[in-house]
Amino acid sequence: MKERVIQFGEGGFLRGFADWMLQIINENADFDGKVVVVQPIEKGMCDMLEAQGCKYTHLCRGSEGVDVKLIDVISRCVKPYEDFDAYMALAENPDFRFIISNTTEAGICFEDTDKITDRPAKTFPAKLTQLLKKRFDLGLGGFVFLPCELIDKNGANLKKCVLQYADLWGLGEDFKAWIENDNIFCNTLVDRINTGYPKDEKIDVGFDDKMVNTSEYFHLWVIEGYADLCSEIPFDKCGLNVIVTDNLEMYRTRKVRILNGAHTSLVPYALLSGFDTVKSCIDDEGMLTHIRKCVYDEIIPTLDLPREELIEYADNVIIRFSNPYIRHMLISIALNSVSKFKVRVLPSILEYIKRYNKMPETLLFSFAKLIDFYTTDMTNDDPEVTAFMKSATVGEILANEKLWGTDLSFLEKEVAKYVERK
Repeated sequence: MKERVIQFGEGGFLRGFADWMLQIINENADFDGKVVVVQPIEKGMCDMLEAQGCKYTHLCRGSEGVDVKLIDVISRCVKPYEDFDAYMALAENPDFRFIISNTTEAGICFEDTDKITDRPAKTFPAKLTQLLKKRFDLGLGGFVFLPCELIDKNGANLKKCVLQYADLWGLGEDFKAWIENDNIFCNTLVDRINTGYPKDEKIDVGFDDKMVNTSEYFHLWVIEGYADLCSEIPFDKCGLNVIVTDNLEMYRTRKVRILNGAHTSLVPYALLSGFDTVKSCIDDEGMLTHIRKCVYDEIIPTLDLPREELIEYADNVIIRFSNPYIRHMLISIALNSVSKFKVRVLPSILEYIKRYNKMPETLLFSFAKLIDFYTTDMTNDDPEVTAFMKSATVGEILANEKLWGTDLSFLEKEVAKYVERK
């Protein structure tokens, strides 16, 4: 197989998401492509991966069962901090077409202290610009970028950083035109809970695999702005949940409102009621009823994708919440609950009122439980927010435009009837 993909990042997420998908594609279609992993930081796991021939076992685990797959899609690893020349030599291979990355949310950034003469430059976009400049100088074609960093418009932001380095380093207008015209920077949305190496379990996979990786069954990759992608990587022929679209925002909104919104409308109420994990809530008839009312009766009616599609996604969310292999602590989700509620739940409340001219009672009950939650010592938020939420009246809380971006006083009567604080 030819090396077709350069991958920045060797962590559990990419190995359990992109590499897992490429393995399935190689097994079921004619992609026949290998991945070269670039270790984007000085210290990483590439030595451990190479020690076992870049092969590892991935387990998808959930209420659906357990699926075990040997992943051998990675051909080799390159470590720029140890062998910068080997890294730059990647630019010489015309078979490389795709660049996948996951360098954490902070990875796509610009620092004006980076120099093109650094071996290597510090930031991921600077390293990438070094590689791209050599590719350009060789007269070879550009790449399709599929970044997996969890930031909005990840592809557009990566491209912006590359062009900033082109200006900083004086790489010329021709190079910038090549970046614009010969490279495709896709915005993407990724969704899969990767649970990584099973530290406290003994799993027999047939060999001493120190890179065993685990995840849930569910996976979703939404890729914006490259209609011909599946003609190059046949995601569509392998039963993978990959959506190629010209409008990513509908799917981002779906995820934020349904998946994240379900979490945030549940957590304060559940913690006040003595629950500790998401699964413990799904296992309880009362809590499950609360979640289902929030999602199916009051959140889904505010979204614009086809209802069947929204129902299917919501059904998957409930299945994911019930995963016996994932111990998702409510208290960890409760971090910064006020700002999360503003982004994840409040838009559904306001849209529901706008569309139906009535109050979404279950979501407003969740709002009341959020207010009650901040009278406890379980909160973990900005001290100023915590102090205000703990001492203010319901009316003062709802009128605080700094917290919510608007005056919510018109909700006071409906929210107050569920609030237990004095």
